[in-house]
Amino acid sequence: MKYYSTNKSIPAVSLMEAVTKGLASDNGLFMPERIDVFASDFFRQIPEMSFQEISFRVARQLFGEDIDEQILKEIVYDTLSFDCPVVPLNNNIYSLELFHGPTLAFKDVGGRFMARLLAHFLQGFEREVNVLVATSGDTGSAVANGFLGVPGIKVFVLYPKGLVSDIQEKQFTTLGKNITALEVDGTFDDCQRLVKSAFLDQELNDSMVLTSANSINVARFLPQSFYYFNAYARLQEAGIKGDLVFSVPSGNFGNLTAGLFAKRMGLPVNRFIAANNENDIVYQYLKTGKYEPRSSVATIANAMDVGAPSNFARILELYGHSHTDIVTYMVGYRYSDAEIRGTMKKVFIEENYMLDPHGAVGYRALNADLKAGEVGVFLETAHPAKFTETVENVLGKGTVIMPEKLAEFMKGEKLSIPMSTSFSDFKDYLLKK
Repeated sequence: MKYYSTNKSIPAVSLMEAVTKGLASDNGLFMPERIDVFASDFFRQIPEMSFQEISFRVARQLFGEDIDEQILKEIVYDTLSFDCPVVPLNNNIYSLELFHGPTLAFKDVGGRFMARLLAHFLQGFEREVNVLVATSGDTGSAVANGFLGVPGIKVFVLYPKGLVSDIQEKQFTTLGKNITALEVDGTFDDCQRLVKSAFLDQELNDSMVLTSANSINVARFLPQSFYYFNAYARLQEAGIKGDLVFSVPSGNFGNLTAGLFAKRMGLPVNRFIAANNENDIVYQYLKTGKYEPRSSVATIANAMDVGAPSNFARILELYGHSHTDIVTYMVGYRYSDAEIRGTMKKVFIEENYMLDPHGAVGYRALNADLKAGEVGVFLETAHPAKFTETVENVLGKGTVIMPEKLAEFMKGEKLSIPMSTSFSDFKDYLLKK
């Protein structure tokens, strides 16, 4: 399988090149040259499969031409030492809980898979590889913990100062070893700009091997398609019938794009809901057909505070840049902090279910848009304890029970390096490393 750039001004590359480069040299995002569709018997068998079995079959469909089947199976099974259960709420609405991995966030799937795939590709590689990752919260912890201690790889996590939760920050600033946290005096968009600028800087690329672990990397975002298939399987296993709708809390749009890939692979999804906070660039595009990135604003759903979502380029590419085709399969909603808080409180009282701020955005959009005959699944992307202060401000002190694995992170000493938003400062720092 070859991977081409969404900007289409460079030759297509192999999977190994796409993964190790991260971003195409023409500033585009890599896309597979084709998306193979599953035969119908796969969907007849899927209710009997485990999450690991399903994920391996999906991974083989995506990557099977480029990696030995047994090695790929080992990577998938090692990645998924946890489950993503489907939890029923009310009115044909289900929560897909994606927070049962090591860092209690959905990005554990992509982060762990990419770490293992990259380590495989780099066997025998003599130069050190430097992974650059910009985070608005959960990406940094998932990637840092996925790559922790991997020989020959250094990880640099860029995060916006004061704009991630204390627990999110602790999960990637306390690790040490081959993980370095850079505390950028700006927004997530500044962090993402620094990372992308590094990939396009010739001097840096001549001096060191750089790759990305953001969802711009195909090995980070494509594995997120696994749990869409798993959600369908669990609903079928339980005998739940109806047209399937997914509501996806959306920031950089890698998660929703992975769902669109799953649909292209044959997963019977009726449509997707892009659930936004006040950073509603794609919501506005869906309404008007105009894509106008702008500076992000801080919200209580901080992992979605993105003003220029990278993966929108992949969505455009999937649908031939046709606004008409995109809105056929996708609808958008946006909510303020006050509306998010109200949803968290309402669901806790009426359903005895605790939402984190991001899941609350997904739930509210789904509840507003679900139609008769449809079954709705919203993605609950992180454990509420990762946002304890916010959740308890809404639901009351003592309502959040801290999981032991999060409590252990909180004991660590913060190790981070201050960084300005100047690319020259960031470049100088990397060259000195």
